[in-house]
Amino acid sequence: MTSEHIVKSYDDELSRLNREIVEMGGMAESQLAASMRALNEQNDELAASIIEEDDKVDELNFDIDQFAVQLLALRQPMAEDLRSIVGALKTSSDLERIADYAANVAKRVIAMDDYPPARLTAGIPRMAVLVQPMIKDVLDAYVAHDAEKAMEVWHRDIEVDDMYMSLFREFLTYMMEDPRNITPCTHLLFMAKNIERIGDHVTNIAETIYFLVHGKRMREHRPKIDEGDSVVTTLAGRDKLKG
Repeated sequence: MTSEHIVKSYDDELSRLNREIVEMGGMAESQLAASMRALNEQNDELAASIIEEDDKVDELNFDIDQFAVQLLALRQPMAEDLRSIVGALKTSSDLERIADYAANVAKRVIAMDDYPPARLTAGIPRMAVLVQPMIKDVLDAYVAHDAEKAMEVWHRDIEVDDMYMSLFREFLTYMMEDPRNITPCTHLLFMAKNIERIGDHVTNIAETIYFLVHGKRMREHRPKIDEGDSVVTTLAGRDKLKG
């Protein structure tokens, strides 16, 4: 009887860990969606509230870390249980960074108060539209321990990288065309980079899920973005037009 009670309590603890991961993921996803609303509406109050909410994500991340370490120390898990707890630690860290990047976008919204270039901002929400369902889908895969779904999300990140490079070239072109665009486009470039990094952390979570399910790390590697090549390509294109 005692043994059954111990096992059930252990299951309850693992379930609590998963629930807190999902809660944290929901908060991070909401932060990104809210930052896009703040950008579209140039809403400083909403942006400020997003920055404040980031503290709650940090606190939950700390709680998850503490609880996971406690489980490791008291339960001394093996095999799949050990992978689940270590995976929760890694996933929590990635979700905390996702929320940080969403807060960084909100900070840039506030910084753009004196520069409302509506025609320039449209690409940022389009990029977020790609990333937001990736967060939701990878969390669903985490709960279900669905490695196949996690890998499907992992492969979608290439679309985010492609859009980021497209926006990078677009903003660079605007900056070269008119020096007045330099400051707002710099802020927008940072926003785009933050969203691209969110996509990277989603793929980290997908790789963690793969490890949870299969007990080994992925062998496939993601292509790397080379922003330097994009700068050279854009400048070369500009010079060709001038010629």
